[in-house]
Amino acid sequence: MSVVLKKTKSDRIVDAVLYTGLTLFCLATLFPLYFVIVMSITPYTEVLKNGGFVVWPTSVTLDAFKTIFSSNTVPKALQVTIFITVVGTALNLAVTTMLAYPLSKKFLPGRNIVLMGIVFTMLFSGGLIPTYMTVKATGLMNTLWALIIPGLVSSFNMLIMKTYFEGLPSEVEEAAKVDGCGDIGTMIRIVLPLSMPIMATLGLFYGVSHWNAYFGGIMYLSDRTLYPLQVVLRNMIQSPAVSQELAVPQSSLNALPPETIKMATVVVATIPVLVVYPFLQKYFVKGMLLGAIKG
Repeated sequence: MSVVLKKTKSDRIVDAVLYTGLTLFCLATLFPLYFVIVMSITPYTEVLKNGGFVVWPTSVTLDAFKTIFSSNTVPKALQVTIFITVVGTALNLAVTTMLAYPLSKKFLPGRNIVLMGIVFTMLFSGGLIPTYMTVKATGLMNTLWALIIPGLVSSFNMLIMKTYFEGLPSEVEEAAKVDGCGDIGTMIRIVLPLSMPIMATLGLFYGVSHWNAYFGGIMYLSDRTLYPLQVVLRNMIQSPAVSQELAVPQSSLNALPPETIKMATVVVATIPVLVVYPFLQKYFVKGMLLGAIKG
């Protein structure tokens, strides 16, 4: 027989306060995104009528999105960002896996020394100027690879993946080796299929990092046609002349305020991550929990 505990009056008051606080927190978190979306689809006349602050538009227009996609700047920057995110994330996961898997084996000679070196890089970095000089000396300047290769492996993500590999049953790998699988075959055929949660988790980490990266584009790129979307968005926000950043005639923007164009670009830069995340959420939570079991 199950026993149902009745909540006291003080418990109900505490629950009400907690739920109210969480609701207000969620609204405060979602309102900036909502405001950006509303401003991107609100006609110019209504923006002027409400003093530049619209909470609920009475009419909707997609002219801002038509304008930014009619130029070559935003579509090209979107293609660059997608390339960096897809290729960069794939290379990140591949190299991180090839480093984490052997380091998860305690019998590996020199394992502790390598791990100490990796942890050292988490505490002390080479610095901005040495990194810039290295990128320049290797001929990566003004190429998209300058946004991928310098951050090919994250020490933190590698340690999470190593911890996850250490938690996998060793009997499974031993059985594969008895059947004739080598180390590489065991990793590809046995370990990786069992590691989808951590792969999805770190893939999300790497992917979001590439999607939102702009500092590397500012540092290493001088060709404006190679700018990723976040760099274009940053330049649009800082520049008073939106038409110059979009490379379109000013006459084509007369019917739209600069803020509406900027908000529409923010939506284009934000929505893809929000769309992908729900599909990876369950893997994200599971991977973080499993990757943090061992220290």
